[in-house]
Amino acid sequence: MAVEVAIEERAGRRVPVVAGAPSSPPVSNAGRPLAEIVAAVHERTIDQGLAELAIGGLDRETLEPVLVYCAELKCEADAATCPGCKRRTEVDGIASLDALVRRHREIAIGDGTVTVHGPGEAQSTAPSLEALARDWAGESYWFWARRVIRKLRHGIRRAHIKGAAFAGGGETPSVLLMEPQLADNIGMVARAMANTGLDDLRLVAPRDGWPNEKARIAASGANYVVDDASSHGALADAIGDLNWVAATTARQRDLRKPVLTPEQLVAEIRKRIADGQRCGILFGRERNGLETDEVAVCDAIVMIPVNPRFASLNLAQAVLLIGYEWMRQHDGASLGRVTTYEAPIAPGLNVGSSRPATKEEMLGLYEHLERELERLGYFNPPEKRQTMVRNIRSMLARMSATEQEVRTLRGIVAALAQGKGIGRKAP
Repeated sequence: MAVEVAIEERAGRRVPVVAGAPSSPPVSNAGRPLAEIVAAVHERTIDQGLAELAIGGLDRETLEPVLVYCAELKCEADAATCPGCKRRTEVDGIASLDALVRRHREIAIGDGTVTVHGPGEAQSTAPSLEALARDWAGESYWFWARRVIRKLRHGIRRAHIKGAAFAGGGETPSVLLMEPQLADNIGMVARAMANTGLDDLRLVAPRDGWPNEKARIAASGANYVVDDASSHGALADAIGDLNWVAATTARQRDLRKPVLTPEQLVAEIRKRIADGQRCGILFGRERNGLETDEVAVCDAIVMIPVNPRFASLNLAQAVLLIGYEWMRQHDGASLGRVTTYEAPIAPGLNVGSSRPATKEEMLGLYEHLERELERLGYFNPPEKRQTMVRNIRSMLARMSATEQEVRTLRGIVAALAQGKGIGRKAP
């Protein structure tokens, strides 16, 4: 049979499901809620999601019509909803977390040692209280389906941007993220790393698994950092090959360790890398940073100067601030991008393709202006002429004009003194 969306009755609810075709060797053909299909190919790459689903006959070609059913909300006409979908919450008239709890007899949290009880009859689970509070309304699976369809038809946005490591292995510090919660944050960290010449990203027990398609999208072209990132089950595994690691924190710790500013951190890392050591910088969880035991295994603490009344930084912001200091002390740093048509620029006045005016050109401007002012009777009284000339020349000298600007100013003087076009013919 062909892969298609069917409607099944499950626990008194109409649910759109996808069943696979018979295959050899046999794989699972049991009907899977459509939301599970969408989530699998959205959270991972499309090919990884299809491999994990292992539904007979479901491939890139047969996936699109399944996704179109969800993307176009055809479930509304079938009066069907998926578990965990925001549409089901809306159909049930649940407008708040309190209303959701009142529908349940029990919501088991995590391994079930913590439960939430209500006066209703339903039973369900949630990975944590935090996840329950955040996701109680359900996911917009139809929106996810639309995004996957775009990737099927047009490929991953900016996938053509390959990028390349800024330096060789071990020449830059590793960036370590401790149990990052959101794949989007990992992607934004990768983008900040690519901006500032940091190449080695290591993840310690990422909550949503790895690899993750959301991270690649959020990286906005920093694909090589995401593709080369490594995932580790424990901090010890992530730092095992490093000689020196600094922990970032905004909280004071009762530990006898050097406390460094970002500038001092980079100077220390550069010295150690020059000696052949491998270094890393450890960043904490989005929600509560690093545990003291995790800081304890590091060699130093780095603290970013911030407003003491509001010291919390977004994860990607923290990485970008450290990365900026790393790039600022690097000989290969550039102000802005450098492309085929854009050459590197230095701090100071940017004169583009022009050049600073010579003194001969400036003197010509002074004399031209003074000659016309003299003709029009500007220098009055005559005894103050020398002082007025000196002031005009000092004023024009301060502008550090380019040769193009000198030509423009001389054209303005000529037009004001003699007229131009219609003005030249006026009485």
